Amino acid sequence: MQENKMEVLSPAGDMECLVKAVDFGADAVFLAGQEFGMRTASKNFDMTELEKAVNYAHSKGVRVYVTCNTLPRNNELDRLPEFLSGCESVGVDAFIIADMGVLQLAKKYAPSVEVHISTQAGIVNYAAANAFYNLGASRVVLARELSLDEIADIRAHIPSQLEIEVFVHGAMCVSFSGRCLISAYLTGRDANRGDCAQPCRWKYHLYEENREGQFFPVEEADGGTYLYNSKDMCMIDYIPQLYAAGVSSLKIEGRAKSAYYTAVVTNAYRHAVADFYAGGCKQDYYVAPEIAQELDKISHRAYSTGFYLGGEPGQNTSDGGYIRHYDFVGTCESSNENKALIIQRNRFFTGDTLDVLPPSGRPFNAVILEMYDEDGIPVQSAPHPMQRLTAVTDVNIPAGSMLRRRRLL
Repeated sequence: MQENKMEVLSPAGDMECLVKAVDFGADAVFLAGQEFGMRTASKNFDMTELEKAVNYAHSKGVRVYVTCNTLPRNNELDRLPEFLSGCESVGVDAFIIADMGVLQLAKKYAPSVEVHISTQAGIVNYAAANAFYNLGASRVVLARELSLDEIADIRAHIPSQLEIEVFVHGAMCVSFSGRCLISAYLTGRDANRGDCAQPCRWKYHLYEENREGQFFPVEEADGGTYLYNSKDMCMIDYIPQLYAAGVSSLKIEGRAKSAYYTAVVTNAYRHAVADFYAGGCKQDYYVAPEIAQELDKISHRAYSTGFYLGGEPGQNTSDGGYIRHYDFVGTCESSNENKALIIQRNRFFTGDTLDVLPPSGRPFNAVILEMYDEDGIPVQSAPHPMQRLTAVTDVNIPAGSMLRRRRLL
């Protein structure tokens, strides 16, 4: 049995996401500065914001890992020492690094900060894991292409002090360990430097060279074919198997996603892991249905178990869109008995039954009995983004709760 509980590691693309990750149960968060991270689409953190983020997370007992996992070019290297030492000075707990040169620089300019080796390094065997351990790494983030059996074999051949982190939820990349050149070829945006345009999600057609301007679907389906569009990963039902394989940290993908996504997914895996340990880490454990169902209340592609169970996850070849069963309609800023101050995010109505996700505890339903605008005038709907409303409900809604409304079929 592992000495330490498996960590729930959540993404934080900005401060709002970080707060939700912390409040909904993350043990650690991973984020990026303004440079050297693999998600330039996120807002990310300048050094002042990073210090605030670290202070908030540490006040709640949550660790902070900074992604420094791009493959920097020569003209970027001069900026790395100041960035690395700055991260150390504000108290970050670890760097996530892919490049050997960056690893050496981190050891020199931020020696007190742990080094985790990024999935971008493509670690698929214990020889590579041991090599990075000998270079000073305390954790390896394994390639997503490994099965549970292969992970267990790596665990058996590396020091017990070397932690194993794996992705368990979120978007999958069509290329091995994210080493993709499609974006750079088609748009000039280099995925290996954090600027992927996600052309794997685009719609493609086949052209015949002698029939200019005439396209042919690759499959017999309307609207073209999404050749590279990988399914999303979801491993909520396999906590015992991940534990048995020796995994130390369960990583949730999504630094470019919303605070709502971060809260919901973090909450689901937090409950799943907590329930697994509370039940004695039994291999016949299964996640409670209401917790697993939470992952259908976010926008997502069709789910798969990735490469963990053997084989490949496959692609959604028929469309590039998301599955959306629920709309995120607001957050509860404060509450007093059965009166809730709600900050609107999407339209909802008096009389609606809202699905409530509290920062602690299980999801539940609440009916909007009455609703008033900021002037105290009764209203029947909340049509304006970020509108502040007072709602009278049939049950108390805790402050910090996320509110959802099921879409009509």
